[in-house]
Amino acid sequence: MKIFRNDAGKPVLMKMVKGIQENKAYLGEVDGLIGDGDHGMNMNKGFTVFETRFADQEFTFTEGLEELGMILLNEIGGSMGPIYGTILMDMAEAGEGLEEIRVEDFAGMLEAGLEGLCGIVDAKVGDKTLVDTLSPAVDVMKEAAASGKSYEEALPAMKKAAEEGRDSTKDMVAKFGRSSRLGERSRGVLDAGATSCCIILTSMADGILEAVSEA
Repeated sequence: MKIFRNDAGKPVLMKMVKGIQENKAYLGEVDGLIGDGDHGMNMNKGFTVFETRFADQEFTFTEGLEELGMILLNEIGGSMGPIYGTILMDMAEAGEGLEEIRVEDFAGMLEAGLEGLCGIVDAKVGDKTLVDTLSPAVDVMKEAAASGKSYEEALPAMKKAAEEGRDSTKDMVAKFGRSSRLGERSRGVLDAGATSCCIILTSMADGILEAVSEA
């Protein structure tokens, strides 16, 4: 079975950066429909700051998550900086010190990120937030780990779960953030946070699939 070495993680982080950069305008459009329209700009700012500072440095997957999380936590505006900062930093902490990140390790890291998020927000599945993307992705990875699946089997399923979670927010009424003031009028539009979370998870999964190697 192929493995994901922690020290092979730099390209994964760079793929996550590209995913956000390439979707800056799209995220702004989604956010602008029921929010203030700055989500794409803020996310792009944070991920680009990370790229500028660390593109020429070597770092592991968990080190990269930690540094990116710190930047998002401290250096971008809006509510999403602390949210994504917490998720990524808690993921990094859960995987700290690992040389090889097995499927079950990665599932545990994702779950730690979700738990960290739930420690700072009250949102749950069905509230039209990024929880609707992240929670089903975590569930699928935990199930994959429990059944002994490989990354090649688990990550495409995780991506599908994240995409379905993102899409599910279109039919929901917002319970949090600026869009919650619109009530029923928030229905019919994707949640921007759920959308960016799907981009991050998809980019992360694609990067890991490219980074895995024979044991």
